Amino acid sequence: MLQKREKVLLLRTFQGRTLRIVREHYLRPSVPCNSPLCPQPSACRNDGKLLSSDVTHYVIPDWKVVQDYLEILEFPELKGIIFMQTACQAVQHQRGRSKRWQYMSTCCTRFIFLLCHRQYNKLRNLMKDARHDCILFANEFQQYCYLPRERGESMEKWQTRSIYNAAVWYYHHCQDRMPIIMVTEDEEAIQQYGSETEGVFVISFKDYLDNFWPDLKAAHELCNSILQSRWERENESQESHGKEYPEHLPLEVLEAGIKSGRYIQGILNVNKHRAQIEAFVRLQGTSSKDSGLVSDILIHGMKARNRSIHGDVVVVELLPENEWKGRTVALCENDSDDKASGESPSEPMPTGRVVGILQKNWRDYVVTFPSKEEVQSQGKNAQKILVTPWDYRIPKIRISTQQAEALQDFRVVVRIDSWESTSLYPNGHFVRVLGRIGDLEGEIATILVENSISVVPFSEAQMCEMPVNTPENPWKVSPEEERERRDLRRTHLVFSIDPKGCEDVDDTLSVRSLNNGNLELGVHIADVTHFVAPNSYTDIEARTRATTYYLADRRYDMLPSILSADLCSLLGGVDRYAVSVMWELDKTSYEIKKVWYGRTIIQSAYKLFYEAAQELLDGNFGVVEDIPEFKGLDEKNRQTKLEELVWAIGKLTDIARHVRAKRDYCGALALEGIEVQVQLDEKKNIHDLIPKQPLEIHETVAECMILANHWVAKKIWESFPHQALLRQHPPPHQEFFSELRECAKAKGFFIDTRSNKTLADSLDNANDPSDPIVNRLLRSMATQAMSNALYFSTGSCAEEEFHHYGLALDKYTHFTSPIRRYSDIVVHRLLMAAISKDKKMEIKENLFSNKDLEELCRHINNRNRAAQHSQKQSTELFQCMYFKDKDPETEERCISDGVIYSIRTNGVLVFIPRFGIKGAAYLKNKDGLVIACGLDSRSEWKPGSLQRFQNKITSTTTGGESVTFHLFDHVTVKISVQASRCHTDTVRLEIISNKPYVIPNTEIFHQSSLLLKSDLVKEVTRSVEAQLAQEVKVNIIQEEYQEYCQTKGRSLYTLLEEIRDLALLDVSNNYGM
Repeated sequence: MLQKREKVLLLRTFQGRTLRIVREHYLRPSVPCNSPLCPQPSACRNDGKLLSSDVTHYVIPDWKVVQDYLEILEFPELKGIIFMQTACQAVQHQRGRSKRWQYMSTCCTRFIFLLCHRQYNKLRNLMKDARHDCILFANEFQQYCYLPRERGESMEKWQTRSIYNAAVWYYHHCQDRMPIIMVTEDEEAIQQYGSETEGVFVISFKDYLDNFWPDLKAAHELCNSILQSRWERENESQESHGKEYPEHLPLEVLEAGIKSGRYIQGILNVNKHRAQIEAFVRLQGTSSKDSGLVSDILIHGMKARNRSIHGDVVVVELLPENEWKGRTVALCENDSDDKASGESPSEPMPTGRVVGILQKNWRDYVVTFPSKEEVQSQGKNAQKILVTPWDYRIPKIRISTQQAEALQDFRVVVRIDSWESTSLYPNGHFVRVLGRIGDLEGEIATILVENSISVVPFSEAQMCEMPVNTPENPWKVSPEEERERRDLRRTHLVFSIDPKGCEDVDDTLSVRSLNNGNLELGVHIADVTHFVAPNSYTDIEARTRATTYYLADRRYDMLPSILSADLCSLLGGVDRYAVSVMWELDKTSYEIKKVWYGRTIIQSAYKLFYEAAQELLDGNFGVVEDIPEFKGLDEKNRQTKLEELVWAIGKLTDIARHVRAKRDYCGALALEGIEVQVQLDEKKNIHDLIPKQPLEIHETVAECMILANHWVAKKIWESFPHQALLRQHPPPHQEFFSELRECAKAKGFFIDTRSNKTLADSLDNANDPSDPIVNRLLRSMATQAMSNALYFSTGSCAEEEFHHYGLALDKYTHFTSPIRRYSDIVVHRLLMAAISKDKKMEIKENLFSNKDLEELCRHINNRNRAAQHSQKQSTELFQCMYFKDKDPETEERCISDGVIYSIRTNGVLVFIPRFGIKGAAYLKNKDGLVIACGLDSRSEWKPGSLQRFQNKITSTTTGGESVTFHLFDHVTVKISVQASRCHTDTVRLEIISNKPYVIPNTEIFHQSSLLLKSDLVKEVTRSVEAQLAQEVKVNIIQEEYQEYCQTKGRSLYTLLEEIRDLALLDVSNNYGM
């Protein structure tokens, strides 16, 4: 029987009036206690995570302990922790605005909370994490635990009293069999409740650590660090009188100002190259629509930034136009150069100052302690030390520690506690040591922490959910699944094409001729959702990770390896469950006649790597020796199977070319990304850095995946128009294309950016026959100008906003990689629900509501950005490690050809095609000398000046010597590494000659052949696209595009077959090969 109570809320309006709101509050005789000692588990409905049965006591932290010591409560050694709902709510409201906790009743009563602050997310993840022995108890909904607040009682006193009362109830509920320790910072509570109830002890948190965990050194160090930081902060606020920064405006003033348009809300982005003086606020929400601004707002200087930190959601007041400033266009190595720079800025832009912070997105920061020489000794007392964050965008942080000297050679994690208006720097505390500066594992750990990536091993609870596949007990297809799935093992030639060494094979392909003469194309994706149940421990962990993180030398999986590298990986020669999309295609035009979606059983016949598939496509059958599935076959059988495979790869490629040509006609973009492969030797040392070369087979596989993603997107949207997970790619802002247009103009090309179609056509036409690098760089600039593609819930956007700009598709999602992307798991569940809906069957899948899906999409988008950043940073780390041990004066590989792609006031930006490196090359050094090139073209530094023009820069010495560098000039560059104690090492480029670098003979053949093959494929593809464009009328295109049908045209595969040998031979002969 539910009991109704009334809860009174006092809210303050914008006008400052107090509003009294009365809400109904229902109490239940039993809520989940999640204890193994529960005498009535069915009544409590303990169907979730339970506390461990091998603890000596339970711990219940007071609200203040949860707020201040959460990072210690995260230690896995601390077990049997019960977080009371009251404490969690106190932390929530203490931290500011966020979503309210909601109590929802389902088949089993659960307390579900939605938190938006990082601190709240940590608390939520801690309670859900199976590795941590802690649970949430909804004490305010338990009939005998709930206490109304007494008249005149402070909120803090009521919270502590409620938590103690719930602790007593919990002790008796467990039949007095488990002692309970309540830890609190309230001395009065310790005195009042300390000996009130036998079996329930109330002590301070520090006493708890001292008495129960005396040997847990890391926890004691962290506790002392937090206490010291708090003492310093309180002491400082009492002693300081001078203001370094203006006070932030009250929340109600900020909200009223945003509503009226006086203030603007956005996210602070600090320029890492000029972190001391330059930051920008990207408009957010209604601010971007109502302000009339089309660009970011410049925040110039630390004073104007007013204690906001990179990533914070801030409120900005625009300055008068006569105080607006411009971006600085000079190159800058780091923020130490900021104040010394006398370069003139660009055109003035909207400039403002921060007047308040709506959300502090503080996180863990990796820092470096100052060297011994920099530390001023303060005797035996705790020292106030300014530590330097690894991320240039974060200001120095002041912490108190006595370990400064011992930690000066290590990367260390700290957290910010506060930033008072009286302090130049934020205050923080020491958390833990990561590793030595320069050590590979320490630097990788730094990258992970900086991107908030957790890579702890999967828990025992998660592993218990995994299926078994051992030599003694091998996994096999169940009879039930055989009855319910379509079996493709004996009817379809299924194979995968992936990078060499790939273990997590998400996707396989098939193509075959049907009895009616048509073709059937199949895309078969690992059926991960068969093994990962909704809201299981594995599912919750995968949702938290959101993606597999790929670094230059390793990966961190989203799913346990038994799934990612075994039972869900579509390996060759073994039975696997799949989710398939299969199309019937017209045999000549490849027009799609019908499509089928469903669960299947497959057995992949071949696990091919890209290079082998490309060789087979090109007719070079010597690669068969490298394909394991062909070994041991007799000659006749081998020849038959080879012909089948070559036909399938050729037919897939032919289909993919037509699909691509159709998208190209509608405006699909072929953009350029620089991806570097780190080659390691047997001892894991860096052997070489090689930019990944494009192969046509890459596009073949990609087009098949894009086709599947597009059709699945249409299917799930049709079935669930308000709660489908799709992927949108908004059109970019036109001002972001300005540099691309100017650079192309320098070469005589016009880039039309009005639409994706005009941009694609312009880039196709921007080819310099004498230098293919020009088109690559222009495409790279176009890529840089793009907006990020994002996941979204269809219930949150109008249909016209669904469009994917880059792919030229009206609807798109991610379905093809559920092993490594949680978004794809969600899409698989939506697809299965859509199939059930079509069959008028019960929908078994737990689908997210629009609101929950929107929250999930935000989380996944955030984790995807972290994955991209970490991959880029790890590649840059290995680039530095590769060059660090090489002498740039004697090592041949440290000299390379570079191409100028941007002009600045004091130097140029250069691209190194050989290593995929982009970086700055200064034409004016710190001593004020400028570059000069003699008759032998070798460079040296001399007194002089620089003059920058739109597409070139001229260096003139006082002696009258002059040298001019133009956009897209090839120069000879020396590559070295600029080491840094506090930050990541960086590659340093120096122009040593204004002439192109002559590539040694050993590299000419390798580089030229790759470029020629890639260019030939593009040229032939363009010719076929032209044919298709002539044959298809515009009105037919518009009608058929809705169903993604293919148009009739001559086979590109046939065309390639006809010209391949002759064309390659002729081109090679031109280069003397």
